[in-house]
Amino acid sequence: MKNNFFCNKSYVNIFETPSNNSKISSQILYGEEFKILKKKKNFLKIKTIYDNYYGYIKKSKFKKKINFTHKVKVLKTKINKSSNYLPFLSKIEILDRKKNYVMFEKNKWIKNKDICKISEKEKNFRKIFQLFLNCKYKWGGKTYKGIDCSALIQLYYKYNNRFFPRDTIDQIKIKKGLSRKNNYKKGEIIFWKGHVAVCISNKELIHAYGPKKKVIIMPINKTIDRIKKTANLKVIKICTI
Repeated sequence: MKNNFFCNKSYVNIFETPSNNSKISSQILYGEEFKILKKKKNFLKIKTIYDNYYGYIKKSKFKKKINFTHKVKVLKTKINKSSNYLPFLSKIEILDRKKNYVMFEKNKWIKNKDICKISEKEKNFRKIFQLFLNCKYKWGGKTYKGIDCSALIQLYYKYNNRFFPRDTIDQIKIKKGLSRKNNYKKGEIIFWKGHVAVCISNKELIHAYGPKKKVIIMPINKTIDRIKKTANLKVIKICTI
């Protein structure tokens, strides 16, 4: 594709508008493919290939091609002899191997134990969600530096090579489920308007929760009551992950 590129930085912020004062709406991670739609001053309007997400990123040099074969399976992996990291679900091409390390760019090495093949899946959703436990809540975030509630869910699906939208409003639309329930089960997704959480047991859920400013495990019923009381929001859909 002529205008398709790959992110060659740990992550890049996607802005709502082409302005330094704009809100961050999402991020693209290392190895993620996107299409440049047009250039505007110091910004590029893009559409991500995985989830058709639109926004603006700052102009920079990006790669035209990455033959990625592996992905990062840990919260973050340190780039050797550097202060930088690749975040969870970064996609890389292995160019060389030495002992316990792999090279993904010239003179850039990460630990082999921190990656796996692109095709690998993880059925234990709790394992992936708990990688982010206590990470900072950040609107638009998708990494160890900060993540929001809808990104936490999307990353699980993306890791398993399945499509899932970026924003809660779109996630609700593609999932079939109930609007009301008394008893919750492990593996159920609970949706509110603008928020989402996942039950890790029949008593607890995990979510990136703004009021607590982090990814946190909380009692299901107390969380539902708290959100109703503080934000005046009721549960609008419950479905299976």
